[in-house]
Amino acid sequence: MNTSTTAEVVSFEDFKKEVINDYKIATISRECSLLGRREVLTGKAKFGIFGDGKEVPQLALAKAFQNGDFRSGYYRDQTFMMAIGAMNIEQFFAGLYGHTDINFDPMSAGRQMGGHFATHSLDENGNWKNLTRQKNSSADISPTAGQMPRLLGLAQASKIYRNVSGINQTNFSENGNEVAWGTIGNASTSEGLFFETINAAGVLQVPMVMSVWDDEYGISVHARHQTTKENISEILKGFQRDEENNGYEILRVKGWDYPALVETYQKASQIAREEHVPVLVHVQELTQPQGHSTSGSHERYKNAERLAWEAEFDCLAKMKTWLIENNIATSEELDEIDNQAKKDVLEGKKVAWTNFTAPIKAEQQELVGLLNTIASQSENKVFIEKIANDVASIKEPIRKDILVAARKVLRIIIKENSRATLATWIENYTEKIQPKFSSHLFSQSDKTVLKTKEVAPTYDATAEDVDARLVLRDNFDAIFSKYPETLIFGEDSGNIGDVNQGLEGMQEKYGELRVADVGIREATILGQGIGMAMRGLRPIAEIQYLDYLLYAIQIMSDDLATLQYRTAGRQKAPLIIRTRGHRLEGVWHSGSPMGMIINAVRGIHVLVPRNMTKAAGFYNTLLETDEPALVVECLNGYRLKEKMPTNLGEFKTPIGVVETIKQGTDITLVSYGSTLRLVEQAANELESIGISAEIIDIQSLLPFDINHDIVKSVAKTNRLLVIDEDVPGGASAYILQEIVENQKAYQHLDSAPQTLASKAHRPAYGTDGDYFSKPSAEDIFEKVYAIMNEANPTKYPNLY
Repeated sequence: MNTSTTAEVVSFEDFKKEVINDYKIATISRECSLLGRREVLTGKAKFGIFGDGKEVPQLALAKAFQNGDFRSGYYRDQTFMMAIGAMNIEQFFAGLYGHTDINFDPMSAGRQMGGHFATHSLDENGNWKNLTRQKNSSADISPTAGQMPRLLGLAQASKIYRNVSGINQTNFSENGNEVAWGTIGNASTSEGLFFETINAAGVLQVPMVMSVWDDEYGISVHARHQTTKENISEILKGFQRDEENNGYEILRVKGWDYPALVETYQKASQIAREEHVPVLVHVQELTQPQGHSTSGSHERYKNAERLAWEAEFDCLAKMKTWLIENNIATSEELDEIDNQAKKDVLEGKKVAWTNFTAPIKAEQQELVGLLNTIASQSENKVFIEKIANDVASIKEPIRKDILVAARKVLRIIIKENSRATLATWIENYTEKIQPKFSSHLFSQSDKTVLKTKEVAPTYDATAEDVDARLVLRDNFDAIFSKYPETLIFGEDSGNIGDVNQGLEGMQEKYGELRVADVGIREATILGQGIGMAMRGLRPIAEIQYLDYLLYAIQIMSDDLATLQYRTAGRQKAPLIIRTRGHRLEGVWHSGSPMGMIINAVRGIHVLVPRNMTKAAGFYNTLLETDEPALVVECLNGYRLKEKMPTNLGEFKTPIGVVETIKQGTDITLVSYGSTLRLVEQAANELESIGISAEIIDIQSLLPFDINHDIVKSVAKTNRLLVIDEDVPGGASAYILQEIVENQKAYQHLDSAPQTLASKAHRPAYGTDGDYFSKPSAEDIFEKVYAIMNEANPTKYPNLY
C-alpha cells in the first residue's frame, strides 16, 4: 500500500499493520473535528472549519505523496497533514486556539484560523531547507479556489527542473520528479480561478494531480446551483487526453471506497510523475458530518433522506465495515482504536490549551502584581484595585484583557509618580507582544532588500544614446546568462520579445521554457510565478499592461503579499512581477490605479522607475534579494533615448530610496514614473519666472523613502506639492501621509501641503483625452504658481 514498498512483496501482517494505522489516523482526525467544534461552541476557539467526512481519500492521497512533492490545498486537509507526519493533535488544537508561538502552531503561529496548513520551507533565519527531503505543503488561504494558480506554478517548477539545463537543483528538485497536488471542494470549482488553472495546466502539460472533494454542497447550496450537470468531471471530459491530443487523465472514485482510493491515487501519481501529465481525480459521494463550519448546522438545509444517506456512507464508517468484512480487524479491535482516539485527542487538546494559556496567565499575574503595588501608593487605590481584581478574576485571559486593564490604569495615574513605571511596562509589553501578530510582512533574512546597496551604472566615453528598450533588453540578456534559474513569461513575451521589444531575441537565445509566451490569463501568470518561486526558481511574471493587473490583484493580495506573514517567515516566494503603465491614451491602458495596488499588496514591494535604466537596476537588485516586487515600467519611455551602461546585470537601483533630480529652494515637487518628465518641464518654465522647484523622484512606493530624505527637502523649501496620475485621494493621499504625518514634514511647512492628481474618471481616448484627464505641465506650473501666489501675492499676482 505504501509507495515505498509497492515494488516489494508485502506480507499480510505488514499490510494489516499499515491499514489499521491508517484507520487510527482517520479516527484521530475525526475526533479532532468533533472536539474542535465543541471548543468553538464553548468559546475557547473563535471559528472552526474541519475535515470530517474527507478522511479516507486523504489517507490515499498521502500514500502517493512523496518527499519533494508539494500540496496546494483546501482548508479541510487535516487528515492528509496528519498522515504525512506534518501535524499532530496538539498542533491541530494550537492552530484552533491561535497560539502565536510557531513551535506550537507550526502552520502559521496563530495568524490563520484552523484548517490552514503549511510546512516549513525555510529555517528560522529565512534560508532554504532541503525541500527534496521532506513532504511540502504550501500555505493555505481561505479565498475559494485561490490555491489554484499557485498550484500551477508548483507543478511547472518540476517541468523546468527536468528540462532546463544549468540550474542548481540542490534543495529543490530531483530532476523534476516532484508532483504538485491540489485539493478543492466541489462547489469551489465554480470559480474562474479553477477553470483558468485547469486550462493552463492542460496547455503546459505539468505534473499536477487535482483532487475535487465532492460532497454535493457549497455551504448550504446544492451542486445543482453550482455545476452544470452537477458533475465537474463530466463537464471536463473534453480535457481527457487521447492518442492524438494532450490533455488530462481524468479519474473518478468513490470517497468511501478505501482500496479503490489507494489504487486511484497510485495511478494518478505514476502518470503525473513519470509522464508529466496533469490528472484530475474526482472524489465523489463524500459527506460532511458536521456541516460546513461552526457558523451553522447542516440540518437546516439537508433533508432527512440526505442526512440518513450521509450517516450510511460516512467514509470512516465504510472503512470500518471494510476492515471487518475483510478480516483485517475485528469490531472489538476497532472499537478499542476508537476509544483510544477519544482519549488521545482529549489529552492532546488539554495539553494544547495549557501551552496556549500558560504564558498569558504568567503575564496576567505580572500585571496584577504591578497594579497592586501601584494601588498601594496611589490616591486612586480603590479604582486601581478594582481593575486589578477584575483582571485577576479572568480564568482564561487573552492578551487584550491584560493590555486594556493596564492602559485604563495609566489614565487614572497620569499625574502620579508611578505613571512612568506603568508606562514603561506597557511599552515593553507591547514591544514584546506586537511582533507575535505583525512580524515578517517582509523578509527578515540577510537577503532583505533593505540590505542591498546601490551600484551606479557606468558608462564609457563612447556610450551612445539608444532606444531605452535596448537597455532593458541587454540587461535581461545579462540576467539570463548570470542566473540560470531565472525565467520570464507573459503575453507576447516570447516569440516577438514583448510588445515593446524589451525581450527581443531572448527566446531564440535562451529557449521557450525560459522566455515563454503564455495565454491571456493574468491570474495564473501570477500563479505560475508564485509556485515556481516557492520552489527555488527566480521567475519574472509579465503582465502586459498595468490595468490588466486587476485580473491578478486578488492572487497578489491574498497569496503572494501575505505568504511570509502568514507563515511567520517559514515560506517565501521572491517573485518579480513586470508590467508597464502610466501615460498611454485611452480608457483601458492609461489608468494608473496605484492607490488601489499599494493598499492591496502590502508585503510586495512596488517600484516605479522613471526610465529603463532605473528599471533594469531594480531587476538586478531584486535578484539578489528574497522578496516579491512589482516593477512598473513607463509605457511611453521605451523609444526615448538613454545611454547604454557598461556594467549590465550588475548596476543596482536601491529600493526605498528617493532621488533628487533637481535642486531648488522654493518648493518641493514629489512624483514618480512618466509624470516626472512633465514635472521637469514645468520646473524649467517656473525657473524662468523666478520660482526654484526641487524635484524628487520617489522611485519606490513600497517601501517609501526609508531615509526620510523628502522631509529634509521640505525643511529647506517649506512647501510641498505631490503630483500623481492616480485618482484624487489615491496614491497621492498615501504619499502625503508618509511625508506630512510619518516624516513630520508639517513642522516645516509655510503653505498647506497639496496634491495634484488626475480627474476621478478613467482617462478619455486620444491626446486631448490625456491632456484633460491627467496632470499636464501647465497644470503643474499653475498649481505651483498658485501656492507661491498665496505666499507672496505681490511678487506672484493672480494668473486668473
